[in-house]
Amino acid sequence: MKTDRQAGFTLLELLVTVAVFAVFSVLAIGGLTTYASQQALIREELEQLDRLQRAMRLMMNDITQSQPRCVRDELGMGTEGAFLADGRGEFLLRLTRGGWRNPASLPRGTLQRVQYRLTDEGLVREYWPVLDRVLGQEPRREILLEGLEDLRIDFLDEQDEWQRFWPPLQAAGRLGCEARPRAVRLTFELSALGELQRLVEVPQ
Repeated sequence: MKTDRQAGFTLLELLVTVAVFAVFSVLAIGGLTTYASQQALIREELEQLDRLQRAMRLMMNDITQSQPRCVRDELGMGTEGAFLADGRGEFLLRLTRGGWRNPASLPRGTLQRVQYRLTDEGLVREYWPVLDRVLGQEPRREILLEGLEDLRIDFLDEQDEWQRFWPPLQAAGRLGCEARPRAVRLTFELSALGELQRLVEVPQ
């Protein structure tokens, strides 16, 4: 009498199944790793773009709210211009701006002395609690943007010519301390985003 044999998988079939499953698992893990890496890169670029937009917005607000208010120098012996830029020296831009909000009704004015510097930490915004500061008074600082390769600031003078410094070297003795440019051109250069430029009109 003939008996029925039980159906099942051979050892070879099991080995082939395991091998195929392992190959698909490796491919799936590789795809997930690539996807996660791309997502992290996109997220980092978006965060960098958000920081860049905030830095641009702050600079543009400071420039558009600039005021022709000169200040005393640190020694109290002379005056410092309302709008200054010395290229690659101590600072990129220093100005007096208005519109400094005072929600706590502190005993201070609404004008503020602000400066921007490019350091190893990145783009730094600094301001002093009083306009006519004294020697040794340190500004309050905030790092606005890291990973900035370069920031160029140019100034449009009354002859519609772009200048690297303000006041222009050839007009430093002719212009008063309250003189400001007609416009400012900001050129940001970042490794991830390339070069971005903004043109800001200065109110007269």
